[in-house]
Amino acid sequence: MPQKLLVLRNCGVIDPQDVKSYLARGGFKALRRVQSGMTPAQVVGEVRRSGLRGRGGGGFPTGLKWEQTAQSPSQMKYVICNASEGEVGAFKDRYILEKDPFTLIEGIAIAGYAVGANKAYLYLRSEYAHLAPFLIGAIAEAEKEGFLGIGGHRFGIELRLGSGGYVCGEETALMESLEGRRGEPRARPPFPPSQGLLGFPTVINNVETLMNIPWVVANGANRFCGMGTEESKGTKVFSVCGDVERPGVYELEMGSSLRELVEGLASAGDVKMVQVGGASGRIVPADKMDVALSYESVLGAGPVIVFDKSRDVVDIMRQTMEFFAEESCGKCAPCREGTQSMAETLARIVDGKGRRKDLKALEDLSAAMMLTSSCGLGQAAPYPVMDSLRYFRHEYEAHISS
Repeated sequence: MPQKLLVLRNCGVIDPQDVKSYLARGGFKALRRVQSGMTPAQVVGEVRRSGLRGRGGGGFPTGLKWEQTAQSPSQMKYVICNASEGEVGAFKDRYILEKDPFTLIEGIAIAGYAVGANKAYLYLRSEYAHLAPFLIGAIAEAEKEGFLGIGGHRFGIELRLGSGGYVCGEETALMESLEGRRGEPRARPPFPPSQGLLGFPTVINNVETLMNIPWVVANGANRFCGMGTEESKGTKVFSVCGDVERPGVYELEMGSSLRELVEGLASAGDVKMVQVGGASGRIVPADKMDVALSYESVLGAGPVIVFDKSRDVVDIMRQTMEFFAEESCGKCAPCREGTQSMAETLARIVDGKGRRKDLKALEDLSAAMMLTSSCGLGQAAPYPVMDSLRYFRHEYEAHISS
């Protein structure tokens, strides 16, 4: 199956340790276009017209987030690149960071100019600490070549290592971590574009989102809009793993089918189900894999985990909920107690000690968690359990004795 390489166009082509190889491929062309006369408002407008939405899973319009930050009345503003890729089955950002750090740096620099930021932080998960010297070197090369300042606008990028918490992928918990506190979600509002890092307006975008920016600026919003669906423009990068012959990182145009990705590119066979979006992602049974990969249907942050027919669905859900119980920050009771209770219930069912009433309890607890949890972890954690009960209820019932 042909891929649509936009974000990954330089991966495996340039030397990620040599800025000159990036320049030879048209690198920093977008930044030069900005330098040659685009105002910050024009850059923000181009991103808004492109329809680019956040690739971290939430899908918030990138241009709107930038516009809100740019319009915030403050002399100090920040850009944060979220490279805290902690989702189960996710490794696409690591691949991008290893293969093409310069496009990311260019995207961060354009974001900084567009919103009037003075500084950017690249927040790298601690498990990727081995990449820190390499990324610091790439930033230094870009700075040496004069690409981190536009028209006298002073701008710097600093790398910070995260503490390893899954919840730090959530933007407000990430800011808490950056400020030296325990990673816990903040109450919202206020939202980061008006009051973010250290109380100043802040744009937070993940790696893949910022990788799109140079292409959009260099080629124009109209060309970007020509790819994808009505509500999902451009391409999406996926990391595919599990029961597949060819695990790896793939890029497809938005609206492509899940089947194209799983059976076409990754060569999966005898599929029982696919989890799209990581541990909290939606469950898609094999007979529904023709679904389009888009915000209108099913998408998530990018991890795609494939399970074949040898897998026990209920045991997979037990392991998933044990992961969430371990990673919950504990700040709010619905998530703290709910994930633990669901993990215990699922373990009891797997051990053959469950009761039919446990299925109703899982459904009721899921509804309460989705409604009352403070952040996306607790709100989304029940999704796979609810989906698996919908599509594979017979497997739950097979474990239940009475």
